[in-house]
Amino acid sequence: MELSDVRNALDKTATTITDFRGSLDLENKEARIQEMDEMMLDPKFWNDQNAAQVIIGESKALKDVVNEFYGLVDEQENLEMTLELLKEEPDEELQQELTEELAAFRKSVSDFELQLLLSEPYDANNAILELHPGAGGTESQDWGQMLHRMYTRWSEKHGFKVELLDYLPGEEAGIKSVTLAIRGHNAYGYLKAEKGVHRLVRISPFDSAGRRHTSFVSCDVIPEFTDEIEIDIRTEDLRVDTYRATGAGGQHINTTDSAVRLTHIPTGVIVACQAERSQIKNKAKAMSMLQAKLYQLKVEEQQAEVNEIRGEQKEIGWSSQIRSYVFHPYSMVKDHRTNAETGNVQAVMDGDLDQFINAYLRSKL
Repeated sequence: MELSDVRNALDKTATTITDFRGSLDLENKEARIQEMDEMMLDPKFWNDQNAAQVIIGESKALKDVVNEFYGLVDEQENLEMTLELLKEEPDEELQQELTEELAAFRKSVSDFELQLLLSEPYDANNAILELHPGAGGTESQDWGQMLHRMYTRWSEKHGFKVELLDYLPGEEAGIKSVTLAIRGHNAYGYLKAEKGVHRLVRISPFDSAGRRHTSFVSCDVIPEFTDEIEIDIRTEDLRVDTYRATGAGGQHINTTDSAVRLTHIPTGVIVACQAERSQIKNKAKAMSMLQAKLYQLKVEEQQAEVNEIRGEQKEIGWSSQIRSYVFHPYSMVKDHRTNAETGNVQAVMDGDLDQFINAYLRSKL
């Protein structure tokens, strides 16, 4: 890269960083960090463990953003100094090093910009992700299991903790449904991009004739709320069922009917939890999930009313695929909302979803 090109690239990133400074509201963030640091010094801070963890999480998230911003500023200054040195005394090896560092720096700026896009309500929350295979029996249920593995791999690569809340195995293979809690800063902000129907086209390993099959799995993502949500759930509107908990692969977690399924009769919303050995704890977790789902439903209904007033029509159902995964007759994964695509199907199934998630988030700008 010529020095003039380096100069232009640095000027563009300098403008971007200046924009960051204006949108970050650094003064208020640093004041809030100072306030929380003082709270943590209080001997009574740990009296309420849950409240303490919330404060610690908020503090860490703010510090990460502020420190990363100042790190980018420092890196920008270092690159500027190197550029000035090369102008005074050309050095081919140093220029090559500068070009490589500039490429890495521009990626860091792009990644940081993406983080700043996650500023909508609840983006910073943990996520509850559910997978429900469509019609198609074993073939669709196996596709559900493949997506379960894909999201688990993606979460692990990003340092998120994955907890299996509910698991209903298929009769021959795969899953009938699975519910995961994916915990980490901005988990919901990223995974909301995955909400919708995922379509698979492949030669089915369950078809002795070797025919091509198309399968569908619905992915639902809602934020996990750490505080109580003001959603009124009447006892008479709730049906509570208990059943024996089962683990992945069909193994029994325990021999008691500790798993709980809640059905909200007016809306038909169903949630289930079997993560805990105690029926009481499973019911409490399921109730929290139900509140979150009903809250999300309320928000979506309000948005639908706004869309109707605006005259916006959106099809909802199995035909509204957000992404296709084609294994045969060619290899391709394509997102139908952004047109992002790749031929490396195996990498995607191993959790390489960032290009699709990032493209979706940027499309909302």
